[in-house]
Amino acid sequence: MTVRVGRSALPGLPLTLAVTSTWVTLIVLIPLAALALRPWSLGPVGVWQAISGPRVVAALRLSFGAATLAAAINVPLGLLVAWVMVRYRFPGRRLADSLIDMPLALPTAVAGIALTALFAPQGWIGSLLAPLGVKVAYTPLGILVALVFVSLPFVVRTLEPVVMDLPADAEEAAATLGATRAQVLWRVLLPALAPALLAGFGAALARGLGEYGSVIFIAGNMPMISEIAPLLIVIRLEQLDYAGAAALALVMLLASCVLLLLLNLLQGRMRSHAP
Repeated sequence: MTVRVGRSALPGLPLTLAVTSTWVTLIVLIPLAALALRPWSLGPVGVWQAISGPRVVAALRLSFGAATLAAAINVPLGLLVAWVMVRYRFPGRRLADSLIDMPLALPTAVAGIALTALFAPQGWIGSLLAPLGVKVAYTPLGILVALVFVSLPFVVRTLEPVVMDLPADAEEAAATLGATRAQVLWRVLLPALAPALLAGFGAALARGLGEYGSVIFIAGNMPMISEIAPLLIVIRLEQLDYAGAAALALVMLLASCVLLLLLNLLQGRMRSHAP
């Protein structure tokens, strides 16, 4: 008995592997290698000075802290939005589904200007918060608001297919056995959603770390207070300090890679222990 293997639409492995490797090398490996080598023209002491100043440390702390907090906020918020969009039908659902992608479609500068207009002391929302002593625009809180806005779609779109594939039988069986809604959420739904939640968190974190346009308008850009690391990189480039800018970018790249690697390892462990 002979088994006939269907003809693949793509060429063979050697050719596809060569094309893929060449493409990845050109658009990923070579630029990253250039970024990794450029700072060392300053020498080890110069690199350390370029990344260890108080202003640099404050900018890195703010960027990573705000991006991590925004991603953590978007995990439950994104789960709620994804659950409503998948499990319920209501008037205006298609419009709401389109609005979720608006942060992805808007130019980041437009998003930053819109958020600043809303949360400035004279804005629609900022004027309501000002009597309460809450200032959003031109503070680190404004940076957090901008990052939550731009990274929410990543969590929602990551979770929607997983929520769609969740069988309702397990929820119905748990309810039949007397489980409360909180018990169904914690013991049935969240364990099944945990890998997707972690993937959404990683995607939102990656977007937040590299965000620039929507943040600089609402941040105020005050050194040591509301200055993000990407802005500091741009400032160094404008000062023609290319090696110093590359040194700071290399730190962000390495830290981001470590964080995403840890998240991927944790996600793989969750999937391996999933029932």
